[in-house]
Amino acid sequence: MKLHLPQPGYNESDRAQGNFRLALKVSLCFVLLIWIVALLDWGLGLDLTRFGVRPGSLSGLPGVVVAPLLHGDFPHLISNSLPLLVLATGMLYLYPQSSFKVIPAVYLGPGFAVWLFGRPTLHIGASGLIYGLAMYILVSGVIRRDTRAVSASMLVFFLYGTLLWGLLPSHSNISWETHLIAALIGLVLAVFFRRLDVPLRKRYDWENEPHDDSDQPLN
Repeated sequence: MKLHLPQPGYNESDRAQGNFRLALKVSLCFVLLIWIVALLDWGLGLDLTRFGVRPGSLSGLPGVVVAPLLHGDFPHLISNSLPLLVLATGMLYLYPQSSFKVIPAVYLGPGFAVWLFGRPTLHIGASGLIYGLAMYILVSGVIRRDTRAVSASMLVFFLYGTLLWGLLPSHSNISWETHLIAALIGLVLAVFFRRLDVPLRKRYDWENEPHDDSDQPLN
């Protein structure tokens, strides 16, 4: 498989650097939001986790929207914060067009599926987002041929390859259903949107030279 290099200087261009700063700011804002929610919950004793996803319960349906903002304790929140920041920044920077479709899908899709089919317990946390984004970036690097996608995929696998264990029903206190559904959504969307956000590739001189076919035999 031949890898396509982006145009020279693209990653160092003002536009690319501006896009990266914007992606980082948006990701930081979301991580800051879940921290604000957690601090308010802890400081005011609001018990916001009761608004998580409760499968099969009408009162638990709003959790599809709010559950990714809620965490059971600070270790849970801390463990999600850095991966969420890294993956969301990478997604927004590398795949800006796809992000408008993928992020809502991996935010809402797992919660709704868990509400329909999950175990009858409380499901909370932003781990669905993490698994969906990680799988999208990982699979995109496998099926695309540009070096940026491949590099991002390898980095995600190196940093978060152990996330694969979270897809198995090994711990009763982990919403493995959310992880699995989010990962499947990320995989499907990576294939479906594989032709979006393709960077302009470097063209070599020989590719621009006209070919003289006058001496070629005709079949």
